[in-house]
Amino acid sequence: MYHIRVEAEFSAAHRLVHYNGKCERFHGHNYKVRVWASGKDLGEGGMLIDFGILKSALRELLDKEFDHQDLNQIAELENDPSAERIAALIYTRLHNGFPCLPISAVDIFETSSTMARFVPDE
Repeated sequence: MYHIRVEAEFSAAHRLVHYNGKCERFHGHNYKVRVWASGKDLGEGGMLIDFGILKSALRELLDKEFDHQDLNQIAELENDPSAERIAALIYTRLHNGFPCLPISAVDIFETSSTMARFVPDE
């Protein structure tokens, strides 16, 4: 099995409505997103997928829907845009928007030491 990874960053604000603590107050993060693709077979040029194609898809999505946004305003995150839910939504958006990409996981870092990963059940 081959695994590749690309990463990009975005800045956004949020609050966790159903959380009791400081994260229930509106605040922001400089998020780092890592998208993993996996597969057993290599294509033309001996690559699973061109890094540039995967990175471009991720950058397009982040710029359009996540960067400099209030994440609480994204319907699918419904008042609790936790790192776990953001990772799952990014996976879903990439998977649905670019079905040819063999995306296997999405990691999202709120800080350099805190990360959530979404891996789909398949």
